[in-house]
Amino acid sequence: MGEQLHKRFSTEIVQFYLERYLDKTIELSYLLDILGIKKRRFYQLLNRYRTDPEHFSLVFPKRRPSRTITSEVETNILNELTIERAMIEDPKLPIRTYNYSYIQDELSRKHSKKYPFPP
Repeated sequence: MGEQLHKRFSTEIVQFYLERYLDKTIELSYLLDILGIKKRRFYQLLNRYRTDPEHFSLVFPKRRPSRTITSEVETNILNELTIERAMIEDPKLPIRTYNYSYIQDELSRKHSKKYPFPP
């Protein structure tokens, strides 16, 4: 099964195959092998295609953006990173890299919020 259908095929290709299936020029079993999907998923796509062929698409619009932060949070993070950068660039201090755990703790302490940082 591997990659998702919309990453393996364009919408136009799938529309072409659905049209061939509806014209009865291609068998279901052959089509399922080509697309690499099960019957249930195929009939879901076919139903969506029959409902509105002009606006058929494999890509679903996202309901909400993923992993976004508010501009306030972004500003706070950038301010703390600027402070940390000044310490890194100061030749008098032995700091050479960012300490993300410290920055995350400082942000939580100063602003009473949880901040996303990579592990």
